[in-house]
Formats: sequence, structure tokens, C-alpha cells
Amino acid sequence: MLTKIHPFSRCVALAVALGATTLALPALALDTVKFMAPGSVGGGYDQTARILGKALVEAEAAKSVTFENKGGAGGTLGLAQFANSTKGDPNALLVVGAIMVTAVEQNKPQITLKDVTPIARLFTEYNVLAVRQDSPYKNLDDLLKDFKAKPSSIKWGGGSKGSIDHIGIADLASKMDIPVNQVNYVAYAGGGEVVAATLGGHITVITGGYAELAKYVQSKQFRLLAIGAPNRVEGIDAPTLKESGYDVTIGNWRGVYGAANLSPEQRQQVTDAVLAATHSKVWQENIKANAWTQVILTGDEFGKFVDEEHARLRAMLVKVGLL
Repeated sequence: MLTKIHPFSRCVALAVALGATTLALPALALDTVKFMAPGSVGGGYDQTARILGKALVEAEAAKSVTFENKGGAGGTLGLAQFANSTKGDPNALLVVGAIMVTAVEQNKPQITLKDVTPIARLFTEYNVLAVRQDSPYKNLDDLLKDFKAKPSSIKWGGGSKGSIDHIGIADLASKMDIPVNQVNYVAYAGGGEVVAATLGGHITVITGGYAELAKYVQSKQFRLLAIGAPNRVEGIDAPTLKESGYDVTIGNWRGVYGAANLSPEQRQQVTDAVLAATHSKVWQENIKANAWTQVILTGDEFGKFVDEEHARLRAMLVKVGLL
């Protein structure tokens, strides 16, 4: 699916958008940026792409942006298409995250993140656990009491098999001494599908990033039971899992990669454009609205972080019986 955003008004100069942290970035450093969101419309990859796209245009770091969605295999199908079709193109960006890392570890695809260019880690968001408003589970303790007594009676819905969503629930089960093979986890390719399944009564509990579920919480369709953050998160009215006695953190970082075979100058140009976007008003508004924790990391340091994530998440997949 391909969509396009046309240029915003250019009445706000780049220097104003960046405030005190003005970058040495010429206006319209990039042309039409082609985003690959390796998941369905409405999911986390897609949401990140569309907000960053608006931010690039508002910061006058790109002329316009287009979006393509290709879900499947935890994002590795979109990764393969991106890597094969964009070589040397500085106007191409791929949204990635921890889910992509676990998918690479599980699926062992021919094309991995080593075949594209790390640009920037952008933020971390922590998973929430939520139920339909008419669910009999009014709080986390009630839910976990039934999960402990009859594990398979609770249907958990989230992202693809082996995703951060899946690992998080498996980790919670292991902390409760529940065998992983008794966890009734239903994997979905995108956020829109799991939301529909939960609203339709096919799923007991949905787990995912708050940004994907916020509008359903605010419209009283979902009720939050907990968040998998180290501490309570401002703007999210939910206790942490740790408050209920479970030392479990469930979080997903997201960032962007560029095409393969970029020159050092092209890579820097793309990085500067993305950094300019993160200083824009629209980006900062969404960081706050979505309760994201901004954690910028660029270039080779970002690449090293991703390598470390491969090791960490591979160990987690083994620990919870998914690898």
C-alpha cells in the first residue's frame, strides 16, 4: 500500500524548528523520502513512519514523503524488499525495532540488518496490558489469578511469534512458574488485526505499545491493567508489573535504517535530516502524546547497539522456549 504526504507550509524556518540545537542542514536536504513500514497500516512500524515523515517535512529536511507497508515474518519481508530495491538511494528509510531483531534471530533470513545502513534509534515505548471495557478483569491481580490457575484459559494477543509482545508474556509466565508451553498466545501480523480481535471478544488481553492502543483507551473501549515499564510512565494511568511483584520489563525501541551502499556523505545527510525531524514540533508533540521515551542514538553506535540487542534477545528467546 503506497500513500503520499505533500509538503507542508514552509512558513516555519528550519532554524526555528530546531530551536537552540540548529543543525548544519540545508533546507530540503532530502527529496521525496520513501518509507518502508514492514508491518500493516495502523501498527507500530507504520505509526512511527508516518509521524517521522510529517516531522521531516515540517523541519524542511525533506520535500515530501511516501509510505509503503509490507508486513509478514516479523518485518523481515519488508526488510528484504527494502534492501533489494533501494541500494544507494539516500531518500529511502526503513523503520526497524526490537521485533525486527527477534524475527531475524528466529527466521534466519538471507537478508538481515547487516545488509542495510543504521541511521538512528529514536525512542523506546513500553508495552501495556489491556482488556475490553466489559471484561470481567477489573485489575491485574484478578487476571493473573486466573492465569496462574488455568493458564490456557487466558488468550493473549499481540505481535508476531517471538516478538517483544510474545517474549514479554512468556517472561511473565516464567516468573509465575507457568510452563511456557501452556501460554495461549495468539500472534498477529499488525496492530490493527489484534485490536479488532480483542474488541471482537476473541482475545482476553491485548499487549502492545501504548501509542497503538491509546485511542481505544481514551474512548473507553479498552481498560489498562498494567504497563511493562521500570517505573510508572507519565500520561499512562496504569501500575507497573513490578508493583504487582513481577520483575518483568516489556519494551520495544524503534529506529530507522537507510539503504545499502550509501557513501559516508549520504549517510551523514540522511542522519542529519532525521535528527532535524526529531526537533520538530510535530515530533515532540507525538513523543509526549504517545508516552514514548526519546533515546536518540546514531551511526555506528546505533549499529553496535543493534548487535548487542541480537545477543540479548537471542538469549531471551532461548530462555522462554521460543528458540
